[in-house]
Amino acid sequence: QVQLVESGGGLVQPGGSLRLSCAASGSIVSINAMGWNRQAPGKERELVATVTSIGSTNYADSVKGRFTISRDNAKNTVYLQMNSLKPEDTAVYYCNAAITSGSSTYVRGMHYWGKGTLVTVSS
Repeated sequence: QVQLVESGGGLVQPGGSLRLSCAASGSIVSINAMGWNRQAPGKERELVATVTSIGSTNYADSVKGRFTISRDNAKNTVYLQMNSLKPEDTAVYYCNAAITSGSSTYVRGMHYWGKGTLVTVSS
């Protein structure tokens, strides 16, 4: 009943920029941390960046100074602004979030993942 849907991926030249978005929808009561991970071909999934509900951020060393994570709590959306992209940034980028969902009859806390969006950095 809760979905995360990413958008904004695509093909970009080295040095270029892309902005990823991820919108959460469903029976959402609250959202704690949100973040982005990525998985390059033949490699394990790795953390890119996270942002807490009050805006504290954390970044992988490989993206510090180039990527910026932000969120719009009113829209249940997290963003990843990626600048100075490098070929090694090529990967499928996955949004994730710790979400409490519920209604008048239940409350559930789970970690949700989107299906991913492909970012290709190539000339």
